[in-house]
Amino acid sequence: MTALALDIGATKIAVGLVGPDGTTHEVGRIQVPVTGVWEACRGLLLAAANGAEVHVIGIGACGPVDATVGLMQPLNIPEWADGFPIVSAVKEVFPGASVRFAIDGVCLALAERHFGAARETPDALAMTVSSGIGGGVIVGGMVAVGHSGNAGHIGHVVVPGSTDPCACGGVGCVEAVASGPASVRWAQERGWVGETGKDLAESAHEGDRIAKAALRRAGIALGQAISSAAALLDVDLVVVGGGFAQAGEPLWRPMQESLGAHARIGFLRDLQVVPSELGDRATLAGAGLLTALTAPA
Repeated sequence: MTALALDIGATKIAVGLVGPDGTTHEVGRIQVPVTGVWEACRGLLLAAANGAEVHVIGIGACGPVDATVGLMQPLNIPEWADGFPIVSAVKEVFPGASVRFAIDGVCLALAERHFGAARETPDALAMTVSSGIGGGVIVGGMVAVGHSGNAGHIGHVVVPGSTDPCACGGVGCVEAVASGPASVRWAQERGWVGETGKDLAESAHEGDRIAKAALRRAGIALGQAISSAAALLDVDLVVVGGGFAQAGEPLWRPMQESLGAHARIGFLRDLQVVPSELGDRATLAGAGLLTALTAPA
């Protein structure tokens, strides 16, 4: 029998085959379409199954989610913003399979705990900084889920003094300040002419004043949010991944400076913030680990 993993992100959908040892091998990936998102997911899953009997499927999804009923309400997928019943949809395609479902931050934390930088650290925060900002919490070696399945959603920690509107409906969320798209918008409003977070990072490395200021602004906000979360959770490690987190020194230096200014209470003295070792495969790897759980779907 076959175990599958599905990663539904804000910009990509990936599917993988889960091996007996819990590792996941990616076998398909596409960009999230503007419409027909479920049809795209269904096609990837069927192609990965290749006619075999599927006994369990792990799903990692961008949020918010309602894990109690298997519902996605992603801020960055307009077609599903009002809610999509991903678990029941998958069960209709594979009626004999058990389906395990979690927000991408929980999957990220599972992957970092088992395969990544948090392997030796029982208390940690795993983050992704990309088109959105998400995270997962590891406490005592266990990944926190929360009553609705959204524990660790650090993207909606509020940045001091910020009034930037967020897609969640609030203002001042770190996602509205420090994500890739938010930083690009801020730079474009000030005359920068690039299009993507990667372009912004390249311009900053080339010395562009506006691009450097945008990344510095993002880095400071990330440092503030991480400091707040670390103090609340009493963790000694924060693992940061995601495409925008790869912007390098123009982002990481102000983030570390911000941490130095804010994470000063004694129990945070040894706090480390490190880049993820897993790249953009972390959520899929965590979705694969969901298939080994013994709780009912």
